[in-house]
Amino acid sequence: MSSNALAASRGTNKTLARLIDLAPSIGLFLAVGIGWEVAVRAFSIPSFLLPAPSTIAVRMVEMRELLAENLASTMLAAVLGFLIGTGVAVGLAVLFLYSRTAERALFPWAITIKTIPILAIAPLLTIWLGYGLAPKVAIAALICFFPTLVNTVRGLKSLDRQALEFLRVVGASKGQTFWHARIFAALPYTFAAAKISSSAAVIGAIVAEFTGANIGIGTLIVTAGYQMDSTMLFAAIISSSVATVALFYVVVLVERWSLYWPEARMDV
Repeated sequence: MSSNALAASRGTNKTLARLIDLAPSIGLFLAVGIGWEVAVRAFSIPSFLLPAPSTIAVRMVEMRELLAENLASTMLAAVLGFLIGTGVAVGLAVLFLYSRTAERALFPWAITIKTIPILAIAPLLTIWLGYGLAPKVAIAALICFFPTLVNTVRGLKSLDRQALEFLRVVGASKGQTFWHARIFAALPYTFAAAKISSSAAVIGAIVAEFTGANIGIGTLIVTAGYQMDSTMLFAAIISSSVATVALFYVVVLVERWSLYWPEARMDV
C-alpha cells in the first residue's frame, strides 16, 4: 500500500472513530428534537408557549440576516472581552508570582470584583461607557478575569520542588525558569480556565445587552420577550448557543496546538 493510500486510510479510520464517539450525543439530540416536535403537534401546544423545532428552524432561515448581524455584534464583544480579561489576568498572575506585596494588595480587589453581581454592575457600565460595544466588552472581560487569574497563579506556582532545584543547580535565572518551566506548568491551568471563560464571556455580553444596547442577541431576546414571540426567542437562544459552542472548540483547538507535550492537557 502506498504512503498516500495509507494516510487516507488512517484519516478515514480517525473520522469513523470520531463519528462513533459522537453518536450518543447526536442520537440524544435527535431524540429530544423529535420528541419535542411530536409533543407540540400531539398536544396542540400554541406556538407562543412552545414552538415546534420545525417552526423555529423556518424562522431562523427567514430571519438569518437579522440573526447573523446581531450575533456578530455579541460575539465580537465576547471575544474581545475574553481576550482582554484573559490577558490582564495572566499579566497579574505573573506579577503575583514575583511580588508577594502586589498579591497581598491586589488579590482582595480581584475577589471584590468577582463578588459584584453582573446584573448590578451592567447598568452602571452602560451609563459610563454608553450603549455601544464598550460596556459589553467590559462585562465579558470582568467575567473572564477571576477564574483565569486564580488558575494561572496556581499553575505558575505548581512547578515541583525537584524541577526548581534542578534549575537552580544549572544556574537558570528567574527569566529562564519562567520561560522554560513555569509557563509550561501554568498553561494547562490557564486553558482549563479559558474553556470555562469563553462560554461565560458570551453570557456576559448578552447580559450587557439586556441593560441597554443598539444591537446584539440580547436586544433580540428582550424585544422578542416584550412581544411574546417565543419562536424568535428560541431562534436567538439557539443561535447564541451554537456560536458559544464554536468559540469553546476554538479554545480547545488552540489548547491542542499549545499543549503539545504528553499528558499536558487537563480535561474540563
